[in-house]
Amino acid sequence: MAETKEKNKNIEMITGDPKRAIRKLSLPMMLSMFLITMYNLADSIWVAGLGADALAAIGFITPLFMVLVGLGGGIGAGANSLIARSIGGENYSEANNAGLHAIVLSIAVSAIFTVIMIVAMIPILELMGAGESISYAASYGYIIFGFLFIFVFSGVLSAIFRSEGDMRRATIAIAVTAILNIILDPIFIYYLNLGMAGAAWATIISCTVSVIVMSYWIWGKRDMFLDLSPKNFKYKTKILLEIFEVSIPSTLENVIFSALGIIINSMLVVVAGTSAVAVYTASLRIIQLGIIPLIGIGTAVLTVAGVAYGAHNYKNLQTGHSYSIKVGLIIAIIISVLMVIFSNQIATVFSYTSASSSLAPQIATALSILSFFNICVPHGMMSSMMFQGVGKGTYSLIITLLRSLILETVFAYVFCFTFGWGLIGIYSGVIFGCFIGGTFGYIWAKFFIRRFKRISIDLYGKE
Repeated sequence: MAETKEKNKNIEMITGDPKRAIRKLSLPMMLSMFLITMYNLADSIWVAGLGADALAAIGFITPLFMVLVGLGGGIGAGANSLIARSIGGENYSEANNAGLHAIVLSIAVSAIFTVIMIVAMIPILELMGAGESISYAASYGYIIFGFLFIFVFSGVLSAIFRSEGDMRRATIAIAVTAILNIILDPIFIYYLNLGMAGAAWATIISCTVSVIVMSYWIWGKRDMFLDLSPKNFKYKTKILLEIFEVSIPSTLENVIFSALGIIINSMLVVVAGTSAVAVYTASLRIIQLGIIPLIGIGTAVLTVAGVAYGAHNYKNLQTGHSYSIKVGLIIAIIISVLMVIFSNQIATVFSYTSASSSLAPQIATALSILSFFNICVPHGMMSSMMFQGVGKGTYSLIITLLRSLILETVFAYVFCFTFGWGLIGIYSGVIFGCFIGGTFGYIWAKFFIRRFKRISIDLYGKE
């Protein structure tokens, strides 16, 4: 009885006051994302002790890895959106089936891309200009990509928990991964003397434990609101297409982010060599810490928007979108100011060995500029996540394509090479492009909500 009450509390939350739902969903998600970023940061910090080439290798592998992890995130986003819309429309059998389709899809997709990456990784790294760091990147990449299924499957299972408002267990699973990785990194890299391969094995083992924990909750304990028993799986092309409608654009967004990373890395190599990639990689990991609250809020918006859209509740959709941007902007300003003030102290985290000590002043400079990137993110990110929630993944993709691959790249190039600003031009161009692209997305989202309001009133009598 207590379990049923808890399940209903989650559903009542995501179908009720959107402000309360966003707060309740985003706080655990912020913690989850903080832990994920911390274990990614732990990789960079411990690997930095191996030298600039090793840290640069992480910078070259990360865009590729994010594309592939994005497969799980994309399928999860598609499932999250469809499950939330089904719950909003009180179609619970469809919600169950959507979750099961996402799980099957994750297995098939990860198998295909594992083969592709094992074959194509070295040529891709050479094309990216990895140079002297390519041996480090290969040591790390072959292991990570060989166990791609673990990361994709973990992303889908976590999204399923989030879709029904169960952030507590989604957070616990991620906490297990992060804490284990932070503990295992120095043991595998230095104590066992495995170097870059040790960092990869630490990540894989940590994520595997998380998958085992979530699988137990779903199929062992079986106390979710959703019932993901195999008996509830009934293949429907319509469900696959609806998941793809969000998952493909969402995955392509990760491809765009990774392509942006590759392009920016290439510019950095031209301007200042692979050491500039190491500096940018370290700075970006810190910036990602600042974006964590925004990702947490955005993930909450996805679920809240999906439920509101499924219930034809334009007021909740409108309130959720506006509220998330206001809260996100306030948080981003505070974090950016703190990063500027403490940039020198933060940079010393990456300079604890003689091999990496020279990077600290450059990281501090990069961080002082790139910290303003956070302020330019909220209005575009929340608009993109709102579109994903309502099942309009293509709209979200267009916003990301314009913002990241086009505007950030173009302005980075113009500021760096045309204006002759060098590294500072690249950093400034990324920030300015993000702001302009996000503004476009915000205006589009407002027009969409206004149109949805008219439809809800005309067709469903929603006032």
